[in-house]
Amino acid sequence: MGQLLTNLTSQQLSQWLTEASQAANKGKLPNYIPLLQQTAPNLLAVCILPINHQINAQGDIDKTFPLMSIIKPFLLFYLLSQLGKEFIFNKVGRDPSNYPFNSLEQLQIDQGFPRNPMINSGAITLASLLPGKDGKTRSKNLQEWLNKQANCHLFLDKLMLKSVQSLPNIRNQAILQELVKQNQINEPEITLDAYNQICCLSGTIIDLARLGLLLVNCSPSLSQENCLIVREIMTTCGLYEASENFAKKVGFPTKSGVSGAILSLVPEQGAIACYSPPLDAEGNSISSLFIIKKIAQFLAS
Repeated sequence: MGQLLTNLTSQQLSQWLTEASQAANKGKLPNYIPLLQQTAPNLLAVCILPINHQINAQGDIDKTFPLMSIIKPFLLFYLLSQLGKEFIFNKVGRDPSNYPFNSLEQLQIDQGFPRNPMINSGAITLASLLPGKDGKTRSKNLQEWLNKQANCHLFLDKLMLKSVQSLPNIRNQAILQELVKQNQINEPEITLDAYNQICCLSGTIIDLARLGLLLVNCSPSLSQENCLIVREIMTTCGLYEASENFAKKVGFPTKSGVSGAILSLVPEQGAIACYSPPLDAEGNSISSLFIIKKIAQFLAS
Protein backbone atom coordinates (compact mmCIF):
# COMPACT_ATOMS: atom_id res chain seq x y z
CA MET A 1 0.00 0.00 0.00
CA GLY A 2 1.29 3.42 -0.96
CA GLN A 3 -1.16 5.62 0.90
CA LEU A 4 -2.66 5.66 4.39
CA LEU A 5 -6.27 6.14 5.46
CA THR A 6 -5.14 9.23 7.34
CA ASN A 7 -3.95 10.77 4.03
CA LEU A 8 -7.46 10.73 2.58
CA THR A 9 -8.85 14.26 2.41
CA SER A 10 -12.42 15.31 3.11
CA GLN A 11 -12.57 16.82 -0.39
CA GLN A 12 -11.68 13.51 -2.03
CA LEU A 13 -14.20 11.62 0.11
CA SER A 14 -16.89 14.17 -0.74
CA GLN A 15 -16.24 13.65 -4.47
CA TRP A 16 -16.66 9.89 -4.11
CA LEU A 17 -19.92 10.35 -2.19
CA THR A 18 -21.29 12.44 -5.07
CA GLU A 19 -20.34 9.73 -7.56
CA ALA A 20 -21.68 6.98 -5.30
CA SER A 21 -25.07 8.67 -4.98
CA GLN A 22 -25.46 8.39 -8.75
CA ALA A 23 -24.50 4.71 -8.70
CA ALA A 24 -27.29 4.02 -6.19
CA ASN A 25 -29.89 4.47 -8.93
CA LYS A 26 -29.01 1.01 -10.26
CA GLY A 27 -29.99 -0.72 -7.00
CA LYS A 28 -33.20 -1.95 -5.41
CA LEU A 29 -34.52 -1.89 -1.87
CA PRO A 30 -35.16 -5.30 -0.25
CA ASN A 31 -38.80 -6.39 -0.52
CA TYR A 32 -39.08 -8.90 2.33
CA ILE A 33 -38.81 -6.47 5.27
CA PRO A 34 -41.51 -3.79 4.93
CA LEU A 35 -39.70 -1.09 6.91
CA LEU A 36 -36.52 -1.49 4.85
CA GLN A 37 -38.56 -1.22 1.67
CA GLN A 38 -39.81 2.17 2.92
CA THR A 39 -36.31 3.54 3.57
CA ALA A 40 -35.31 6.65 1.62
CA PRO A 41 -33.05 5.34 -1.17
CA ASN A 42 -30.96 8.53 -1.30
CA LEU A 43 -29.54 8.14 2.20
CA LEU A 44 -25.76 7.92 2.11
CA ALA A 45 -23.11 7.98 4.81
CA VAL A 46 -19.49 6.99 5.21
CA CYS A 47 -17.12 6.94 8.17
CA ILE A 48 -13.41 6.27 7.98
CA LEU A 49 -11.94 5.55 11.39
CA PRO A 50 -8.16 5.05 11.50
CA ILE A 51 -6.52 3.43 14.52
CA ASN A 52 -5.60 6.92 15.75
CA HIS A 53 -9.40 7.51 16.12
CA GLN A 54 -9.32 10.59 13.87
CA ILE A 55 -12.86 10.32 12.41
CA ASN A 56 -13.50 11.30 8.79
CA ALA A 57 -17.29 11.02 8.36
CA GLN A 58 -19.65 12.52 5.77
CA GLY A 59 -23.25 12.28 4.62
CA ASP A 60 -26.19 11.19 6.77
CA ILE A 61 -24.01 10.43 9.76
CA ASP A 62 -26.80 10.82 12.35
CA LYS A 63 -29.11 8.35 10.60
CA THR A 64 -29.50 5.06 12.47
CA PHE A 65 -29.96 1.76 10.66
CA PRO A 66 -30.12 -1.93 11.63
CA LEU A 67 -26.90 -3.89 11.26
CA MET A 68 -28.75 -6.93 9.88
CA SER A 69 -26.09 -9.39 8.65
CA ILE A 70 -23.18 -7.16 9.71
CA ILE A 71 -23.87 -8.46 13.22
CA LYS A 72 -22.70 -11.93 12.10
CA PRO A 73 -18.92 -11.42 12.43
CA PHE A 74 -19.48 -9.84 15.85
CA LEU A 75 -21.72 -12.70 16.95
CA LEU A 76 -18.85 -15.01 15.96
CA PHE A 77 -16.28 -12.80 17.73
CA TYR A 78 -18.32 -12.74 20.93
CA LEU A 79 -18.85 -16.49 21.00
CA LEU A 80 -15.20 -17.21 20.20
CA SER A 81 -14.29 -15.13 23.25
CA GLN A 82 -16.84 -16.95 25.41
CA LEU A 83 -16.64 -20.55 24.19
CA GLY A 84 -13.37 -20.93 22.25
CA LYS A 85 -12.65 -21.80 18.64
CA GLU A 86 -12.75 -25.60 18.97
CA PHE A 87 -16.28 -25.55 20.33
CA ILE A 88 -17.50 -23.01 17.75
CA PHE A 89 -16.04 -24.75 14.72
CA ASN A 90 -17.56 -28.03 15.78
CA LYS A 91 -20.86 -26.22 15.22
CA VAL A 92 -20.16 -24.27 12.01
CA GLY A 93 -17.63 -24.45 9.20
CA ARG A 94 -15.21 -21.88 7.78
CA ASP A 95 -15.61 -22.48 4.05
CA PRO A 96 -17.12 -20.14 1.43
CA SER A 97 -20.47 -20.87 -0.20
CA ASN A 98 -21.43 -20.25 -3.82
CA TYR A 99 -25.10 -20.30 -2.89
CA PRO A 100 -27.15 -17.32 -1.65
CA PHE A 101 -26.87 -16.32 2.02
CA ASN A 102 -30.29 -17.84 2.83
CA SER A 103 -29.85 -21.09 0.89
CA LEU A 104 -31.49 -24.23 2.24
CA GLU A 105 -29.89 -26.26 -0.56
CA GLN A 106 -26.37 -25.47 0.68
CA LEU A 107 -27.30 -26.68 4.17
CA GLN A 108 -28.79 -29.89 2.77
CA ILE A 109 -25.73 -30.54 0.61
CA ASP A 110 -23.63 -30.19 3.77
CA GLN A 111 -25.94 -32.56 5.67
CA GLY A 112 -27.07 -29.93 8.15
CA PHE A 113 -23.60 -28.59 9.00
CA PRO A 114 -23.59 -24.82 8.24
CA ARG A 115 -20.90 -23.90 5.73
CA ASN A 116 -19.80 -20.71 7.54
CA PRO A 117 -20.98 -18.18 10.16
CA MET A 118 -21.71 -15.44 7.60
CA ILE A 119 -24.67 -17.19 5.96
CA ASN A 120 -28.02 -17.50 7.71
CA SER A 121 -27.73 -21.18 8.63
CA GLY A 122 -24.41 -20.52 10.38
CA ALA A 123 -25.56 -17.37 12.15
CA ILE A 124 -28.80 -19.00 13.32
CA THR A 125 -26.76 -21.90 14.70
CA LEU A 126 -24.49 -19.46 16.55
CA ALA A 127 -27.53 -17.57 17.88
CA SER A 128 -28.57 -20.83 19.54
CA LEU A 129 -25.35 -20.65 21.60
CA LEU A 130 -25.90 -17.17 23.01
CA PRO A 131 -26.36 -17.12 26.80
CA GLY A 132 -29.81 -16.17 28.06
CA LYS A 133 -33.24 -17.61 28.80
CA ASP A 134 -34.96 -15.98 25.81
CA GLY A 135 -34.27 -14.06 22.61
CA LYS A 136 -34.42 -10.68 24.30
CA THR A 137 -31.86 -11.63 26.96
CA ARG A 138 -29.53 -13.20 24.41
CA SER A 139 -29.63 -10.13 22.19
CA LYS A 140 -29.12 -7.84 25.18
CA ASN A 141 -26.04 -9.78 26.29
CA LEU A 142 -24.42 -9.40 22.87
CA GLN A 143 -25.45 -5.73 22.61
CA GLU A 144 -23.99 -4.80 25.99
CA TRP A 145 -20.73 -6.67 25.34
CA LEU A 146 -20.21 -4.96 21.98
CA ASN A 147 -21.07 -1.51 23.34
CA LYS A 148 -18.55 -1.97 26.14
CA GLN A 149 -15.76 -3.38 23.96
CA ALA A 150 -16.17 -0.98 21.02
CA ASN A 151 -17.36 2.15 22.85
CA CYS A 152 -20.42 2.35 20.61
CA HIS A 153 -24.15 2.83 21.26
CA LEU A 154 -26.02 -0.03 19.65
CA PHE A 155 -29.72 -0.30 20.52
CA LEU A 156 -32.55 -2.63 19.58
CA ASP A 157 -34.76 -1.03 16.93
CA LYS A 158 -38.14 -2.36 18.09
CA LEU A 159 -40.01 -1.02 15.07
CA MET A 160 -37.60 -2.81 12.74
CA LEU A 161 -37.94 -6.01 14.77
CA LYS A 162 -41.72 -5.77 14.51
CA SER A 163 -41.38 -5.31 10.75
CA VAL A 164 -39.09 -8.35 10.46
CA GLN A 165 -41.57 -10.42 12.46
CA SER A 166 -44.58 -9.17 10.46
CA LEU A 167 -43.77 -11.35 7.45
CA PRO A 168 -42.71 -14.95 8.13
CA ASN A 169 -39.28 -15.53 6.55
CA ILE A 170 -39.98 -18.81 4.76
CA ARG A 171 -36.33 -19.48 3.95
CA ASN A 172 -35.17 -18.95 7.53
CA GLN A 173 -38.01 -21.16 8.79
CA ALA A 174 -36.90 -23.92 6.41
CA ILE A 175 -33.27 -23.54 7.51
CA LEU A 176 -34.38 -23.70 11.15
CA GLN A 177 -36.35 -26.90 10.55
CA GLU A 178 -33.37 -28.50 8.81
CA LEU A 179 -31.05 -27.55 11.69
CA VAL A 180 -33.50 -29.09 14.19
CA LYS A 181 -33.85 -32.21 12.04
CA GLN A 182 -30.07 -32.63 11.97
CA ASN A 183 -29.82 -32.09 15.75
CA GLN A 184 -27.73 -28.95 15.28
CA ILE A 185 -29.90 -26.81 17.53
CA ASN A 186 -32.63 -27.07 20.13
CA GLU A 187 -35.07 -24.39 21.32
CA PRO A 188 -35.78 -23.30 17.71
CA GLU A 189 -38.29 -20.57 18.59
CA ILE A 190 -35.94 -18.89 21.08
CA THR A 191 -33.05 -19.29 18.62
CA LEU A 192 -34.90 -17.63 15.75
CA ASP A 193 -36.13 -14.84 18.03
CA ALA A 194 -32.56 -14.21 19.22
CA TYR A 195 -31.34 -14.17 15.62
CA ASN A 196 -34.00 -11.68 14.54
CA GLN A 197 -33.29 -9.46 17.54
CA ILE A 198 -29.52 -9.29 17.02
CA CYS A 199 -30.06 -8.46 13.33
CA CYS A 200 -32.17 -5.48 14.49
CA LEU A 201 -29.41 -4.07 16.69
CA SER A 202 -28.93 -0.60 15.25
CA GLY A 203 -26.61 2.38 15.34
CA THR A 204 -25.06 5.18 13.29
CA ILE A 205 -22.29 4.96 10.73
CA ILE A 206 -19.82 6.01 13.45
CA ASP A 207 -21.01 3.17 15.71
CA LEU A 208 -20.41 0.75 12.85
CA ALA A 209 -16.90 2.06 12.25
CA ARG A 210 -16.12 1.69 15.96
CA LEU A 211 -17.28 -1.91 15.82
CA GLY A 212 -14.93 -2.44 12.90
CA LEU A 213 -11.99 -0.96 14.77
CA LEU A 214 -12.56 -3.62 17.41
CA LEU A 215 -11.39 -6.21 14.86
CA VAL A 216 -8.56 -4.08 13.44
CA ASN A 217 -6.99 -2.84 16.65
CA CYS A 218 -7.57 -5.86 18.87
CA SER A 219 -7.28 -4.88 22.53
CA PRO A 220 -5.05 -6.87 24.91
CA SER A 221 -8.14 -8.16 26.73
CA LEU A 222 -9.37 -9.88 23.55
CA SER A 223 -7.60 -12.63 21.63
CA GLN A 224 -5.58 -11.50 18.62
CA GLU A 225 -6.15 -14.97 17.18
CA ASN A 226 -9.92 -14.51 17.38
CA CYS A 227 -9.62 -11.18 15.53
CA LEU A 228 -7.63 -12.88 12.77
CA ILE A 229 -10.15 -15.73 12.51
CA VAL A 230 -13.07 -13.32 12.11
CA ARG A 231 -11.22 -11.18 9.57
CA GLU A 232 -10.29 -14.25 7.53
CA ILE A 233 -13.91 -15.46 7.39
CA MET A 234 -15.13 -11.95 6.50
CA THR A 235 -12.67 -11.93 3.58
CA THR A 236 -13.77 -15.27 2.16
CA CYS A 237 -17.49 -15.22 3.07
CA GLY A 238 -18.62 -11.69 4.01
CA LEU A 239 -20.18 -10.68 0.67
CA TYR A 240 -21.83 -14.03 -0.10
CA GLU A 241 -21.37 -15.07 -3.76
CA ALA A 242 -19.48 -11.83 -4.47
CA SER A 243 -16.84 -12.58 -1.79
CA GLU A 244 -14.23 -14.30 -3.96
CA ASN A 245 -14.25 -11.66 -6.68
CA PHE A 246 -14.14 -8.80 -4.14
CA ALA A 247 -11.29 -10.48 -2.24
CA LYS A 248 -9.24 -10.69 -5.41
CA LYS A 249 -9.89 -7.08 -6.45
CA VAL A 250 -9.91 -5.32 -3.05
CA GLY A 251 -8.78 -7.81 -0.42
CA PHE A 252 -10.23 -6.11 2.66
CA PRO A 253 -12.17 -8.20 5.18
CA THR A 254 -15.72 -7.01 4.50
CA LYS A 255 -19.27 -7.70 5.65
CA SER A 256 -22.54 -6.44 4.20
CA GLY A 257 -26.08 -6.20 5.52
CA VAL A 258 -29.43 -6.04 3.76
CA SER A 259 -30.07 -2.60 5.29
CA GLY A 260 -27.44 -1.23 2.89
CA ALA A 261 -24.53 -0.98 5.31
CA ILE A 262 -21.10 -2.43 4.57
CA LEU A 263 -18.12 -2.62 6.91
CA SER A 264 -14.59 -3.01 5.52
CA LEU A 265 -11.40 -3.45 7.53
CA VAL A 266 -7.99 -2.20 6.47
CA PRO A 267 -5.54 -4.29 8.55
CA GLU A 268 -3.20 -2.20 10.71
CA GLN A 269 -4.88 0.99 9.48
CA GLY A 270 -8.54 1.26 10.42
CA ALA A 271 -12.18 0.65 9.53
CA ILE A 272 -14.41 1.90 6.70
CA ALA A 273 -18.17 1.97 7.30
CA CYS A 274 -20.62 2.85 4.53
CA TYR A 275 -24.40 3.05 4.33
CA SER A 276 -26.67 3.34 1.28
CA PRO A 277 -29.89 1.29 1.07
CA PRO A 278 -30.14 0.29 -2.66
CA LEU A 279 -28.73 -3.22 -3.21
CA ASP A 280 -27.29 -5.17 -6.14
CA ALA A 281 -28.38 -8.67 -7.21
CA GLU A 282 -26.28 -10.35 -4.48
CA GLY A 283 -27.82 -8.19 -1.76
CA ASN A 284 -24.86 -5.83 -1.28
CA SER A 285 -25.10 -2.02 -1.23
CA ILE A 286 -24.06 -0.63 -4.63
CA SER A 287 -22.90 2.78 -3.39
CA SER A 288 -21.12 1.35 -0.36
CA LEU A 289 -19.11 -1.05 -2.53
CA PHE A 290 -18.33 1.80 -4.92
CA ILE A 291 -16.86 3.93 -2.12
CA ILE A 292 -14.84 1.05 -0.64
CA LYS A 293 -13.35 0.23 -4.04
CA LYS A 294 -12.39 3.90 -4.53
CA ILE A 295 -10.68 3.94 -1.12
CA ALA A 296 -8.85 0.70 -1.94
CA GLN A 297 -7.58 2.22 -5.20
CA PHE A 298 -6.43 5.30 -3.30
CA LEU A 299 -4.56 3.20 -0.72
CA ALA A 300 -2.85 1.21 -3.46
CA SER A 301 -1.72 4.32 -5.33
